[in-house]
Amino acid sequence: MKISVCYNSLMDNSAQVMKNLSELCVKYSLEYDVLDIDNLKPGADMAFVIGGDGTILKAARFFAQYATPIFGINLGRLGFLSQTLPDSLEDSLNKILSGDYKIENRMMLKSGEYTALNDFVVKGGLSGRTSRFALEIDGKFVCEYLADGIIVSTPTGSTAYAMAAGGPILATDIDALTIVPICPHTLTARPIVVSAGSNIKILPAKNNEYNVSADGQVAFILKSNLCIEKYEKMARLVLLNENNFYDVIRNKLQWGVSPAKN
Repeated sequence: MKISVCYNSLMDNSAQVMKNLSELCVKYSLEYDVLDIDNLKPGADMAFVIGGDGTILKAARFFAQYATPIFGINLGRLGFLSQTLPDSLEDSLNKILSGDYKIENRMMLKSGEYTALNDFVVKGGLSGRTSRFALEIDGKFVCEYLADGIIVSTPTGSTAYAMAAGGPILATDIDALTIVPICPHTLTARPIVVSAGSNIKILPAKNNEYNVSADGQVAFILKSNLCIEKYEKMARLVLLNENNFYDVIRNKLQWGVSPAKN
C-alpha cells in the first residue's frame, strides 16, 4: 500500500503528527509521500489527512478526481469527517492494514469548474443587507427568497452550515440535496429537500453581484445564474467499522441527549 501523508502546516501539532505517521509508515514498511495540503498530488492508494474538517474538505475535492480514499485524523474542533485522533493513530493504522474498515462514497456538487463536498453558499455582495434570489429546479420556477443567502447542501454538508441555518440533517447515504435560505425575511420560507438528480438554478436580481463559496473555502463572484448539480465523481471516505453516522451526530452534536439531572 502506498500512502499520501497530507498535513496542514498552518495547524498546531500538524507537523508533529505528520512525523509520527511517517515513522509508523517506516515501521510497517509502507511506501509513503509527505504532502502539504496546498501541494497535493495523485498516485497513492490511500491518503491520510491530518487537520480539521476544512483540511479534509480540501483533500476530498482533490482526491475525488482520482477515486483515492481519504482517512481523516482530527486536529480541529468537531471533526465530523475524521475518524481518529493523534493518540490513536497506530491503533487505527493497524485496523486499516487488517482490513477492519469500509469506504463510503459521498455525493459531491459541481457548478462549472467548481466542486464541493459540503455545500455551495450564495450571498449578496453587500454584507449586512438582505438580497433577492429566485430559485428554479429542473427549469421550473419555485419561489423567490428575500434573505441573507442560500445554501445548497449535500447530505454530508447537512450537518454543517445548512444545519446551523435551520436545515434538516440527512443521513449520508440518502440521494438528496437540501436548499436552505439563510435568515429569510419572511415566515413562509422554509428549507426543502430535493432529488440529487435535480438541476438547481439560482437567479440573482438584475445589476447585482453575489458572492459564492464552495465548502466555505473557494470563493468567486456571481454575475449571472448559478447552476448547481450532482458531480459525476464522489469523495471516498475511509471509515473505521466501529464508527457510524448516528454515533457521530450524537457524540459531537449532543443530538437527542436528554438534559443532565440536577
